Amino acid sequence: MNTKAFASQADLEEKKVTFEQLSEHAWAYTAEGDPNTGIVIGDNAVLVADTQATPAMAADVVRRIREVTDKPIRYVVLTHYHAVRVLGASAYQPQQIIASQDTLDLIRERGEQDKASEIGRFPRLFRNVETVPAGLTWPTITFTGKMTLWLGRLEVQLLQLGRGHTKGDTVVWLPQERTLLSGDLVEFDATPYAGDAYFQDWPQTLKNLAALQPLALVPGRGPALKGQAQVQKGLEVTSGFIADVWKHVKAGADAGKDLNTVYKDTYAALKPLYGHWVIFDHCMPFDVTRCYDEATQHPHPRIWTAERDREMWETLEG
Repeated sequence: MNTKAFASQADLEEKKVTFEQLSEHAWAYTAEGDPNTGIVIGDNAVLVADTQATPAMAADVVRRIREVTDKPIRYVVLTHYHAVRVLGASAYQPQQIIASQDTLDLIRERGEQDKASEIGRFPRLFRNVETVPAGLTWPTITFTGKMTLWLGRLEVQLLQLGRGHTKGDTVVWLPQERTLLSGDLVEFDATPYAGDAYFQDWPQTLKNLAALQPLALVPGRGPALKGQAQVQKGLEVTSGFIADVWKHVKAGADAGKDLNTVYKDTYAALKPLYGHWVIFDHCMPFDVTRCYDEATQHPHPRIWTAERDREMWETLEG
């Protein structure tokens, strides 16, 4: 039997980077479905949301920022705790690293295991992993619910609008120009990773994002979304995918089917709809496993370790 390469270990193809301005103060660093970085250039300082996976990769973001401004990079915002989003932070030499208190709690509880797990899954995204300083990326400021930064006259709101991709999800909102940096709460042409998700909360959280009526949005993966129609589509397709996974997994779990059967059924049902999205085959085993947990006996995501990753993959894909 032909078994799939584990997670994204076979994914070695370089992606083309796009760095584009979305509104007066916001920029998007995107790479064909690889993790995005959002940048806010204020009157007196720069804020970076999500760092890339290693300082070596973050150096390319810094290079692009320096092509358009020499203002100091004062703030790094972690939209959530995943290694691929936070381990590049040191490259920016920020004065402050900001995260929600929930994200800090997750870093404390599972940051080390998650780091080992993610590096094993996606080697290409952790190029030059030896450039990551020892240990994890720790916030210097945490908040709960809402925090407002002023970059001169530019208002930047950090908002927790509900659980979804993780329990700590934070978005960056520029109310004056209605631009949103969503982290992995929103994806476009890329499969949402839901291994640490709250399936029953995520769609409502997306409705809370939609209520802001953004005119531009930097998703966690995929191209930047420009204009209300495109933003709405990004919110809708992400919500649709999460709802579809939940519907199929919940029905299977309620019928007493085991995880293996539910996985095969859900994969078969969703492949025709979403199979063309980036990292579909990578995400589905993790997504269905978490969803099955939530539908049965684990309201909160269990910690992924490199060992648990492998066991799950062998069970579902071996």
